[in-house]
Amino acid sequence: MRVVSLVPSLTEAVALTVPGALVGATDWCSHPAGLDVARVGGSKYPDLDRVRALRPDLVLLNVEENRRADADALRAAGVPVRVTYPRTVPGALTELGDLLTELGAPSEPAWLRAARQAWATPPRLTTTRRAVVPVWRRPWVVLGGDTFAGDVLRRLGVLNTYDEHPERYPRPTLSELREREPDLVVLPDEPYRFTADDGPEAFPGVPCALLSGRHLTWYGPSLAEAPALLADQLARPVRVG
Repeated sequence: MRVVSLVPSLTEAVALTVPGALVGATDWCSHPAGLDVARVGGSKYPDLDRVRALRPDLVLLNVEENRRADADALRAAGVPVRVTYPRTVPGALTELGDLLTELGAPSEPAWLRAARQAWATPPRLTTTRRAVVPVWRRPWVVLGGDTFAGDVLRRLGVLNTYDEHPERYPRPTLSELREREPDLVVLPDEPYRFTADDGPEAFPGVPCALLSGRHLTWYGPSLAEAPALLADQLARPVRVG
């Protein structure tokens, strides 16, 4: 199998489990460190000529990471694609297992077994928190309903106040976010890089948890350590004002 991955978390999963299969990845595929494969541009706008030149047997995409137009163009060129779309932790674990088996993994990798075990009984906050979860600002964009990250947080004791919103990524104003009167604001460091100096000041007096975006949104080897790491970060929010 010759695989090109346009999804950073899947790049990491394939590279660590079936390393000889991976021949191409995006410029944003940062894990594992030192990954030495051809680069094909960004996730949203990959260079499809470069992808095709690698003669892949399969290209990995994701509904949220990649554009339908690119998937359609690859299919039209006769390139097999696999489009993933996990919206829950169990769904992600199942998709990962199925994909790695399809790619020729001789057995389930240790990191996937560890992830299943870690998420079987994840640590939870002692008190359930109602949160807003911005993923971008200027304009503000937040997690809505039916998202993988929302399911991750729910299993750790955090309820997204926009979980019932009809849009998966609503764009409320800052005043609308404040009117939700959340117990907690969750600020990941990707796709927007929220920091202690960029984000919490918009929510004076409200605890703000700074989370690893990779562990909140990636579905791959990071899932094994995500419950413990995220639970620790959720338990140590910062507060401004």
